[in-house]
Amino acid sequence: MKKWSRRLRRMAVGVLDLPQDVVLEVPRITMIGHLQMYIENHRGVLQFSENELRLLLTNGQLLVIGEQLVIRAILKEEVLLEGRIGKITFIQNT
Repeated sequence: MKKWSRRLRRMAVGVLDLPQDVVLEVPRITMIGHLQMYIENHRGVLQFSENELRLLLTNGQLLVIGEQLVIRAILKEEVLLEGRIGKITFIQNT
C-alpha cells in the first residue's frame, strides 16, 4: 500500500505542479555556505550538541555534523542551524 501511495504522490507532483518537498514529505534544506542551514519538513529533534544535530524525518533521519553548532530558531517543522557545517547525511529507514 505504501508503494502505491508514493506513486500517487509522485504523479500529483507532475500533474498538479505541486512542490515535491510538501507532497513527498521530504526535507527542504537551504544552506548559506557552510555557516547556516535552514531545514523544513522535519518531525523533531532527536539529538543535539555543539558537534551534531540529528532530526527525525518521515522516512528516516538527517544527521548534520559540524563545529560550534547552535540552533537559532526552532518551530514545529523548521530549524535554523548556525555554525561550521561539515557533513550532512541522510539515513533511510529500511
